[in-house]
Amino acid sequence: MDLWAAALVLGGYLLGSIPFGLLVTRLLGGPDPRGGGSGNIGATNVTRLAGKTAGVATLFLDAAKGTLPTALALHYLAPAPAAAVGLAAFLGHVFPLYLGFKGGKGVATALGVLAAVTPLGLLATMAVLVLAAWWSGHVSVGSLAGCLSAPAWLWLLGQPAPLVVMALVMAALVVWRHKDNIARLRQGSEHGLR
Repeated sequence: MDLWAAALVLGGYLLGSIPFGLLVTRLLGGPDPRGGGSGNIGATNVTRLAGKTAGVATLFLDAAKGTLPTALALHYLAPAPAAAVGLAAFLGHVFPLYLGFKGGKGVATALGVLAAVTPLGLLATMAVLVLAAWWSGHVSVGSLAGCLSAPAWLWLLGQPAPLVVMALVMAALVVWRHKDNIARLRQGSEHGLR
């Protein structure tokens, strides 16, 4: 990996580490999302604690920090180092430098990475996410189903192997970060849409 690629990987991680959920709630005078609800800094918990405006802003910004470095990398780099940049942005959100490596679940940032790779793959992933959330009544189920479907969509759409592997790693980490949600789903105590 050359210096330019290494710089993009580092930049992707540092951008991914920016805790927009925390910054948005502070800017709008809301509570620290780490201290309420699920304790997560992502859009779902921010919406729950600080309202729809804060939630939508967090969703957009968390996705953008995946899209921007990945799109830049795909423009200038081969698929393997570009995949490393996208994964670095995702890992920055999940393990942020600025919050002691305790971050969000990565769904919005993963979707942002997918947006840079293939808009059609993103649309297919979002369709699975929305349908699964609607069918189950749980955002967490939609998030899990959507992210787990993403590697298959990238493979079916003919994306290079490094990008498919990147999507597999992101999906695995999204599942791991949802372990508490999975436990609550089994117990019947998970927050629902209805």
